[in-house]
Amino acid sequence: MRFFIDISYNGASYHGWQIQPNADTVQCQINNALSVILNTEIKVVGAGRTDTGVHAKQLIAHFDFDQKIDVKEITFKMNGFLADDIAINDIYQVIPDAHARFSAISRIYEYRISKFKDPFTPHALLLHRSLDISRMNSACKFIIGENDYSSFAKLHSDNHTNNCKIFSANWSEDDYTLIFSIKANRFLRNMVRSIVGTMIDVGDGKTPPESIKEIILAKDRAVAGYSVPANGLSLLQIEYSKEIIHAGK
Repeated sequence: MRFFIDISYNGASYHGWQIQPNADTVQCQINNALSVILNTEIKVVGAGRTDTGVHAKQLIAHFDFDQKIDVKEITFKMNGFLADDIAINDIYQVIPDAHARFSAISRIYEYRISKFKDPFTPHALLLHRSLDISRMNSACKFIIGENDYSSFAKLHSDNHTNNCKIFSANWSEDDYTLIFSIKANRFLRNMVRSIVGTMIDVGDGKTPPESIKEIILAKDRAVAGYSVPANGLSLLQIEYSKEIIHAGK
């Protein structure tokens, strides 16, 4: 039987999601907890891989187990087993061929920029200057669509394709924070962080909003803006079809 596991985590103390040698990762922690609680080796497959320091309000992973389980009990035990910076929100059975990564329809990321130093909201990039949010939202119009986003991808990544379909992108703000939200079918490594860095150049008046078109067409990382720090980035939501989600409920 296949199960989806809904996870939230503060990524500040981890070297990203994906298991890697000699580094503590969220996937490693989840594997260890499930293996101890279910008394057999479990290896989860995540919907994606967040980089070092990136957070997730919702990351979905799947695992297989050939016995019926009390998902509420397992959720409770895992939350007791795991560190305070990782939370299990839900575990539920799905159809046998459901895949946390390949069955996902869309993903939403959020990047936060703080206007003021605030010790209670450390998960944001602190900027001591104002940005023109109207210019940045104008630039968002040129991001949306299906394109090759190599200009915003980390160099030498092992992607089969750099094509993505961005459904929406926009900036909002309150008295303390600027928030960038973006929804797409998939994301490349460092893609959101480099888009935000480029948008900051737009908000500073260094780059015209319409130049985003040329940056995308160039397919050259060197022509885009810098990659902002990881601490302001969070994976917010992953969407699946109702047929997958409600299969085991």
